[in-house]
Order: sequence, then structure tokens, then C-alpha cells
Amino acid sequence: MSFFPRPWLATLGFALILPAAASAQQVAAPAAAPAPVQWTHLDPLKDRTMGISTQRAYDELLKNRIPTAVVVAVIDSGVDTAHVDLKRVLWTNPREIPGNGKDDDGNGYVDDIHGWSFLGGKDGRNVDVDTYEETRLVAKLKPLYEGKSRTSVPAAKREEYDLYQRVKKDYDKKVAEETKQLQELGPMGEQLQSITSQLKQVLGVERLDTAVLRKPPVSNPQLLALTSQLYGSLLASGQPDMESVVKQIQQAATEGKKHLDYSLNLQYNPRTIVGDDEDNTKDRNYGNNDVTGPDALHGTHVAGIIAADRQNNIGVQGVAGAPVQIMAVRAVPNGDEHDKDVANAIRYATDNGAAIINMSFGKYYSPHREAVDEAIRYAGSKGVLLVHAAGNESNNIDEVTHYPAPVAPKATAAYPNFLTVGASASTNDEHLAADFSNYGKRVEVFAPGVGIYSTLPGSTYGNESGTSMAAPTVAGMAAVLKSYFPSLSAVELKRILMASAQPVHTKVLKPGAKKPVDFSTLSSTGGVVNLYRAVELATQAQAGSAAKGGAAAGK
Repeated sequence: MSFFPRPWLATLGFALILPAAASAQQVAAPAAAPAPVQWTHLDPLKDRTMGISTQRAYDELLKNRIPTAVVVAVIDSGVDTAHVDLKRVLWTNPREIPGNGKDDDGNGYVDDIHGWSFLGGKDGRNVDVDTYEETRLVAKLKPLYEGKSRTSVPAAKREEYDLYQRVKKDYDKKVAEETKQLQELGPMGEQLQSITSQLKQVLGVERLDTAVLRKPPVSNPQLLALTSQLYGSLLASGQPDMESVVKQIQQAATEGKKHLDYSLNLQYNPRTIVGDDEDNTKDRNYGNNDVTGPDALHGTHVAGIIAADRQNNIGVQGVAGAPVQIMAVRAVPNGDEHDKDVANAIRYATDNGAAIINMSFGKYYSPHREAVDEAIRYAGSKGVLLVHAAGNESNNIDEVTHYPAPVAPKATAAYPNFLTVGASASTNDEHLAADFSNYGKRVEVFAPGVGIYSTLPGSTYGNESGTSMAAPTVAGMAAVLKSYFPSLSAVELKRILMASAQPVHTKVLKPGAKKPVDFSTLSSTGGVVNLYRAVELATQAQAGSAAKGGAAAGK
């Protein structure tokens, strides 16, 4: 999988070349001021920003209620357990003695203090970059079917032959896309860095942020045209300054090279680090206790969205406050996750007390889907809600399945404990639906996922965009509801979260198509989740249950 979409690539491209001649008429006036740093928490009515009304819910509805402890598992790339805004909210296994090299609680995992990694070896090594599922399938099937016609293959093998033809086409497409993108990213990063440095010198500023670009201290038409374009690009990307964009482009180039060198390399097999049989989905006792791993950027950002410390007056605030805790389960490499690891991560989180599991990952092939489906059902039997990112490819997932799938094979209704989330932006206009977000009736709700400011490794912070950011927003909401209304089941949590997303009929640009559609048509609820409304609904549900209980007692 690619963790983050890159919506800024298209928006920045036109701004990379300083125009030779620009008239004052070419200067585009900014449509609006930049969104506040943590716009997610704002209220659509009071703040005119499409947030989830976090602060309003706490201030008006929850202030006299007492929360209870809830554990949210983050199945991801890893979490920086030393982060100043996360270390106080980490789940700690109460039955495990740190560092004694023993499985004190007998759960099959040694020294699993804050969670477990299914991407590590017993010798302490860890998988960083892994292959895509398309790469693994092509490597497996190519020796069997390359150069053969369908009629030459035994009838019993033709379904697998057809799979190879599909996956080979997708693999070749990925190679072409990654190659082209890498060729673009290098020059783009260099050119943008040069322009940023020159502009900072001309404008006499140390940082090229939205405030400077919105009202630059110049009258030169060429410079005004360029700064206006860059300002618009920042708004579209959700980044605070051009320095952050340059850094992200450089990181993307590094990531792209890794994908070509490793993720798309048919001979590369990092699974030897783990030392297991990846096709044996019944095997559960492998990995190590390094829940941070070699690259915890994605998981750390996700964890902060859910429950970054709301009481320490540092950095950012998560959606959920204490005593909500984060359990780190590492199962998502830079590349595609293995079905076996996903299934085991769900089971580990469920067996060790998680009430909610966030899953900000996905792919389009799932060779061991049955293992993941069994784990989803297992979590459901234990009352655990799974919140899943819809994906970042602008696809209609009613037409192309994005795994883990929200619907079981041959079923028509979604899993009752599985909620799929698309990404929305801060403004209620044509850009409300994130351009990269997957959509369709199998997407149940939308949530903030553009320019989301959260925790990053090394006790730092930054903006990221993706359905990977939208899912933890909803997982955080679920944690708030479960914390203040502990009797709510996973099914009830899903129902309330969906009901909180009231239909929005704004005409928006359809993701990937640029044609106007009604926002309400892009998901089954047609709306953006709202914590204030969800707490109202939970309060009503609690009152209804109390009334029924009283009536039953009086009979």
C-alpha cells in the first residue's frame, strides 16, 4: 500500500516555473484563509468548518460525565512510544513484567508491554519495506503461467491463470506509474526547493508559510502571481509552509525509489527476517515486541489523531481523552500487509482487551482473505468495532474490492462490527470530498482526512492527508462514545456513528473525475461524522435503555 496520497503533486506542478511575464490580471485572489491547525475539532455551524465538533461535544455534553477506560488498537506501521504526546496514553499490559524475557501472562507473546509486532524476527530485526501483493502473486504465478494460453492450462487451473493475467496487468501498471512518478519527483523537488529559497530571500522571510504567501510584501505582478499559486497549492495540500512541501516531495522520492527497488522487485523477499511460513495462517506465535519498528511515521500520526494527550498542553489533542489508551500492533510495512499478519493483529488486539481497532491500510488482492474474514467475525463475537480506511485511489469500491473487505464473500450486508471511512476536507464546497478518497455505498461515512495535524516520530508534529487519517478520527469518536457510554455494543457504536453523519447535499467534485456530484451519493450515509450529534444519540440510547429497564423491573 501507499500510506499517503499525494494531492499536492497536481496542484504544485503549474507553480514550479516562474512565469517570464505575468500581468496583474493573472493574480488569483485567495478564496479563504487557511484552515486552523486542528480544524478536525471544530464545529460546522459555529466555526463554518467541516470538523466533527469535538470541542463542542466536550464543553456542552460531556463535561458532567465521568469517562471509563477504553483500549483502541492501532494496527499499523508502528507507534513512537516515546512521543511526548503519546507516552501517557499507551496501553500497558498489566500482566507482563517488562524486560524479563518471559511470557508472564501466557498469551504466547514475550514482553508484549505496549502491544506486538508481527513484522519482526526473534533476533530483533524488523521488516521495513515489503513487496506489494501484486509483486508476490506475480512472483508465485509467473513460473506457472507466463507464455501459456488459457486453453493449454488444465480446466482446474484456469481460475488461477485468469488471476495471473489480471495481477500481471496491475503489476506492470504499478511499475510504470512508480517509474514515471520518481522521474517527476526528483526534478520537482529540486526546482521547488530553489524557488522556495529564492522567494524567501526576495521577501526577506525565514519561512514561506500561508500567512506570507497570502499577503506577500511585494507589488511585482510576477511575484504576486507565483505567491498566489503557491498559496493555493498549500491550501489544497493541507501543508503549513513550502518547506514542508519540499520535505514531503523529497520523502516521496525516497519512498518511490524503495518501491521500485524492493516493493516491485520479484526477487525480493524480506519475510526471511520474520522467519515464518507466510502461507500458514494458523501460525500465530511469531514476531517480536518492537512496536515502534524502523519507520513509525504513519502509525504515530494515526495514534495521535485518536488519542494524543488532551491534558498536557503540548502539541495536539486527540479526539479521545483519558482514560482512552492506545495499543500498538505492528503489521503494516512500507509495501503491502500480509493477510496472515492482519488476521493475527486483529486477534491479538481482541484477545488483549481492545474494544476498538483502527485499520488505516488496504490493498486490492487478498490471497488469504478467509483468514482475515474469520478474524473480523471473531472480533465481532467479542464485541469489537473495526474502523477501516476506504483507500486513496479515487476508486468506487462497490466496483473494485478494497481489502480487508467490508462485506463477507457472497454476503449482501456489511459486517455489523466493521465501519469503512472516506476522507473529507475542511470546506463545505466543491472540494469537500477529498480528490484521492475511495467512495461508493460500501463507504459508510466520511470524516476529516485532508491536512490533518498530528504526532510524528521524535516528539514532532506535521500534516498528513489520506483516508488513513479519516479512519482514526472515527475510531477516536468510537472511543469517546465507548468511554462515556460503556454499555454500547460494537453494533450500537457503528449505528450511532453512521447516524451522526447526516446527509450533505453540496455539489462536489467526484474523486478522480472532476465532475460535479451530490456529496450524499458518495457513501451509504451521505454525510460527515459528527461527535456532538453522536453523543446526543448515545445519550438518547442510554435513556431508552434505562426506561426499558425500569419498565421491566416494575412488572
